[in-house]
Amino acid sequence: MANNNDHYLTLSCPDKPGIVHAVTGLLAKHSLNILDLQQFSDRTSEKFFMRVHFGHAESTAHIQGPMAELKSELKMDYYELRPASEKPKVLIMVSKIGHCLNDLLFRTKNNKLGIDVPLIVSNHPDFKPLAESYNIPFHHLPVNKDTKLEQERAILDLIKQHDIDLVVLARYMQVLTPGLCEAMSGKIINIHHSFLPSFKGAKPYHQAHERGVKIIGATAHFVTADLDEGPIIEQRVARVDHAMSPKELVEEGSNVESQVLAAAVKWWSEKRVFLNGTKTVVFN
Repeated sequence: MANNNDHYLTLSCPDKPGIVHAVTGLLAKHSLNILDLQQFSDRTSEKFFMRVHFGHAESTAHIQGPMAELKSELKMDYYELRPASEKPKVLIMVSKIGHCLNDLLFRTKNNKLGIDVPLIVSNHPDFKPLAESYNIPFHHLPVNKDTKLEQERAILDLIKQHDIDLVVLARYMQVLTPGLCEAMSGKIINIHHSFLPSFKGAKPYHQAHERGVKIIGATAHFVTADLDEGPIIEQRVARVDHAMSPKELVEEGSNVESQVLAAAVKWWSEKRVFLNGTKTVVFN
């Protein structure tokens, strides 16, 4: 459990000997205590990934300079240092299916998720009462094929206005344009009801029922311009059987979707998720 004087240091760089020694040595030199350290060397991409949870310091100003030098020396392509208690700002987007939204709001309210949700955006008005019950501003932004670019410009304005760190598509049933995907690259997480085997299009649970599937699942992934093909963060499955109706499949699928999306958002908020080309590195 992180306290107010704990910090997360996360980085990735080309792999080479001595990285762990350099980072831990710098922290030790400044009397900082390492509470947890995870690392991974990808032998395929020859990249190194590292997450350090350390304490106890009211400020990290005294190591900013040395870390900047180390960043240059190691040619880091990603580096971040932030307080563990700092809550990233998350915009949740939803359409007419609300189980994931409801689950995320409940977990946030009960301090199971270390995020701040300053607003909710939807292309339908259905969940305004739910947002109001949590005292969260609700923005109803209708969209059709003729107004999509205009609607996404409004979304980007809200992202800038509220300094949003992450967008979560909690069953937001609209395909984002490449422009929005690029503007928020690596900062949009989607939940996809992926079946094994996969069923695309309308009513996937009903299609799965007709085929008599034995396993259903869900995938949380980063959003890219390629529909439902972004880097995967988490996947889980649930067993189903011949006796279950399409309605029961939907209910079971909803449970899995909520769990998978909540896990992905939690791990992201705790600086455990790293982009690695078309894949991710997840320290959990």
